[in-house]
Amino acid sequence: MKSTQAIDKTALLQKANELIVGHKDYFSGLCATDVEQKGEVLVFRGDYFLDEQGLPGSKSTVVFNVFKFLATELSPLYHLQE
Repeated sequence: MKSTQAIDKTALLQKANELIVGHKDYFSGLCATDVEQKGEVLVFRGDYFLDEQGLPGSKSTVVFNVFKFLATELSPLYHLQE
């Protein structure tokens, strides 16, 4: 296993949101508001833009894909500080 750098949640969310703004699928309002360590994977959370019935809307797939992108980009580099 490759070692990763410890980082606090605030700094990690800042890095994640900088990556989001630069992502090709970025749209206004898309941002990560929380992150959790699940084993070796960083799981990002935020508004999934669900519709009135709580079902995925047109933007939900984009949000899921961008959060998956963050996990694949940042998990090999960082882990949350205890």
